[in-house]
Amino acid sequence: MSRFAALMRTTAARLSALYLLLFMLGAVALVFYMTNLSVSLLTSQTQQSLNEEVASIGASYSRGGIPLLVRIIDRRSRQPGAYLYLVADPAGRILAGNVESLQPGVLDSDGMVERSFTYQRYGEQNTSEIHKAIAVVIALPNGMRVLVGRDLGEPERFRDIVRRALVLALGIMGIGAFLIWYFVGRRALLRIDQLSSASQRIMGGDLTGRLPISGSGDEFDRLSGSLNAMLGRIHELNDGLKQVSDNIAHDLKTPLTRLRNRAEAALTGGRLTKDYRNALEGIIAESDQLIRTFNAILMISRLEAGYSSENMQIMPVAPILHDVADLYEPVAEDAGVSLSLGDLDETPLRINRELVGQTVSNLVDNAIKYAGGGEGSSATVILSMERQDRNILIVVADNGPGIPEEQHGQVTERFVRLEESRTQPGLGLGLSLAKAVMKLHGGSLRLEDNKPGLRAVLAFPVPENGG
Repeated sequence: MSRFAALMRTTAARLSALYLLLFMLGAVALVFYMTNLSVSLLTSQTQQSLNEEVASIGASYSRGGIPLLVRIIDRRSRQPGAYLYLVADPAGRILAGNVESLQPGVLDSDGMVERSFTYQRYGEQNTSEIHKAIAVVIALPNGMRVLVGRDLGEPERFRDIVRRALVLALGIMGIGAFLIWYFVGRRALLRIDQLSSASQRIMGGDLTGRLPISGSGDEFDRLSGSLNAMLGRIHELNDGLKQVSDNIAHDLKTPLTRLRNRAEAALTGGRLTKDYRNALEGIIAESDQLIRTFNAILMISRLEAGYSSENMQIMPVAPILHDVADLYEPVAEDAGVSLSLGDLDETPLRINRELVGQTVSNLVDNAIKYAGGGEGSSATVILSMERQDRNILIVVADNGPGIPEEQHGQVTERFVRLEESRTQPGLGLGLSLAKAVMKLHGGSLRLEDNKPGLRAVLAFPVPENGG
């Protein structure tokens, strides 16, 4: 009973009950209206045919008087489906016709009898069946009365048939509606219970839990899919927060320790002014490095939260690549690396100019650091663009040692630096920043084998109205 009460408290069950009630009331009103209209139409037709029969009987009386009238009535009353005929003397005794008895008072007035009356046909004394009819009473000059009537059995039978059909149809409809309502509502209640249980587990701290999806594609599945996507995003952000906390605790411990050791060394023993100055400069350099680290972490967090999406504009990327190439050409020459521009594409993209410029600069800077040709070849870095389906690719390719394929996913995490790269300056945040920037733009960062070297690919989606 409690489960049924819970079912009745659901909005779907209440709406179903209300719709069912309104439909049944409308159906009942419509059927009763149509029934009464049909009965009224049949009664009207009966009255019309009755008036025509009375006119025919009157014509017979006018031609032959009482003898002809009695003969006509006697002959017609014996025919199948005959009207009701009755000839009575002034005292009300039945002289001829096919009516055995009448409801009292029918013959007291002339003309159309206003209400239906009961009667018995001739030869039905022992039956309990009661007939109803309408009739016209004609008063003759000698005091005799003639009744011409029509049985109402056909309209009444029609009314009874329609009403029985109505009751049967409403009964079947009610039972079917109740069964559908019960089972559909019960299934809906079960789905809600499953969603509630899953929600309780998630609120208990299990962010890996997900709301159940039946695969039917109904409203519950769409709601569960949206909430699961939201939970996945929350879980991803929580993991990122935990990872950042762990990385900060691990990777910032070393520069903070160096900072403390420099300050401690400056305070120990007799030192010259030059020594104090060198110590302070080293402390300032370590502090600047820490500030850059925290700025990079803050930038990545803001990008992942979408805080820079409002600064988007539609523009081609090629000018940004020209600027980056011009900026890093002296750096590449000092490092003995050949930096060149490949094919460029002028398709306009929806981008944040500053973020894309910083991302491409980071990738070019990394490529210059790790580019290096083998024996007989020089180190090269090529900055180019490609078109692939509905994407524009910015490619930074070098011919250095590259990154093993199994470590491509690992190096895009924050503070991750491979053993081979620890001799080079850096924070291990460049690829993480590039990944966050591409996520903000709805694109992706891909690391591919350049054979030899590494291809860092920024894949931007082309706007619907572009290219």
